Amino acid sequence: MHVDLLTLYLLAIGTLLASAGMTYWEHLTHPKRSKELRVLAGAYTTLAIGCAAAVLRRVLSGEAGVAGAAISNLLIVGGYLLILHGVALMHGRQYRVVSLGMLALLALTWAVAGVQGQAVMWAYVSAFPIAVASGLTAREFLRDDGTKLAPSRYIVVVVTAIHALFYIFRACILPWLAVPFGVHFLSIAGKVTMYEGVLYSVVLPMAMLRLVREESHSQLLQDSQTDYLTRLGNRRWFFEEGERIIREHTAKGQADRPTALLVFDLDHFKGINDQFGHKTGDEVLRAFAETVQEVAPSRTVLARIGGEEFAMLLPGYETFRAREVGESVARRFAESVSAQMHALGLAATVSIGLAQFGEDVPTLSDLLAAADRALYSAKSLGRNRLEVAQSLQVLRHSDDELSISRGFS
Repeated sequence: MHVDLLTLYLLAIGTLLASAGMTYWEHLTHPKRSKELRVLAGAYTTLAIGCAAAVLRRVLSGEAGVAGAAISNLLIVGGYLLILHGVALMHGRQYRVVSLGMLALLALTWAVAGVQGQAVMWAYVSAFPIAVASGLTAREFLRDDGTKLAPSRYIVVVVTAIHALFYIFRACILPWLAVPFGVHFLSIAGKVTMYEGVLYSVVLPMAMLRLVREESHSQLLQDSQTDYLTRLGNRRWFFEEGERIIREHTAKGQADRPTALLVFDLDHFKGINDQFGHKTGDEVLRAFAETVQEVAPSRTVLARIGGEEFAMLLPGYETFRAREVGESVARRFAESVSAQMHALGLAATVSIGLAQFGEDVPTLSDLLAAADRALYSAKSLGRNRLEVAQSLQVLRHSDDELSISRGFS
């Protein structure tokens, strides 16, 4: 089937305008990325206008002139630079100075080339800034921003990188092929360019929309697993992540590597709320969360699992090392509250239950139940202390309380 260049231009214009409309509509439901989506919608619209100007460039230029070709090329390059700017905004960066500089240099090049250089500019030189803008767009997604690339980010990287390579070929290699193969080859290259451009105008906007939706979904998932007040994991996340850690412990044959669980409960917390108010109570909870995050080792599963109850799962920690962590948390928490709330005369302490397993791998519920037994014992023995549970095997056959205790003083 024969498809002429005009048809391909019209297809590109249609897909770009449709993408602009969908992207603009999307910004209404994603306020966090509203600015970026509006910039991208403007970019697709600018590209569509540039393609329309390319179709009408001879009309815009009159009998003999370069205005039409120059305007359409500047519009198209401007559209690519807006895409780059929109992507950069997602990472807290921008390319305003670079973009204005590239457009000014391109306009100057068109002015110097004039009518005599119009063919070379249109066929070859105009491709170079498009390659640069597309390459920088791919680079933006590959720059280390501390986050793992989502699947749609890989799609954007591949699409923009291929687009950049395509235009590098057009700018640097096509001139050498045009000499032996002639004008007919240039005509074919023009159609291939537009065909690739149509694919780009469909795939890139769809990938960008999917990226924003993935990001929004990821944020919602994170919010559903995070305690609003302390920004620690919540009870649901603790059980999901904790069970995963225990499964890995079993699957990797690490029965000889212990795992410990610390359960913390703030002492006399209801009295703090009653005497000093719920705002102060919230500040105490946040102070504990900050303290426990500072002390917690890496790869720790840390969560707020109840009103004033927190849990810390410590993979690879035996009882002695876990005790050191718990005691450090208790000591630093008391010091932190005393320093922050000295004017109120508020002192806060924490009771801790500790349970550990090694070869006998329990469920997380069993481990938590054992740590809770230790915690209740710490409360009954006067609070502000750490109690260690008996082995899980013993606890399954006995309701006796704990074996080891230590207070904080």
